[in-house]
Amino acid sequence: MAEDLRPVSLNREGNGLKIEWSDGVATFTAFTALRAKCPCATCNEERGKPVDPFRILTPQEVAAGAPAPVAMTPVGHYAYQIKWNDGHDTGIYPLALLRALGEQNKEHR
Repeated sequence: MAEDLRPVSLNREGNGLKIEWSDGVATFTAFTALRAKCPCATCNEERGKPVDPFRILTPQEVAAGAPAPVAMTPVGHYAYQIKWNDGHDTGIYPLALLRALGEQNKEHR
């Protein structure tokens, strides 16, 4: 990703995040995909474990329902920290990851 590539705008669109980039490309990533690709150490560790079919959801996870961000905070000029409705907030999403996750659905202006 080019060093000067940056988001021009970030908007909630339906059940996902639409980002318009400085190179004229717009990307869309569903919130479920963003939450599933959380780059924090805890989530990375969990993804490395076998799926537990008997895992019991916490009351907070049940109440949260479908994943949705409740806040997005810039981290320097290189990333965004997303706070999720399930209380998770340790993931810092680098711009390169946000761009890569949205590449499948990009559209040129």
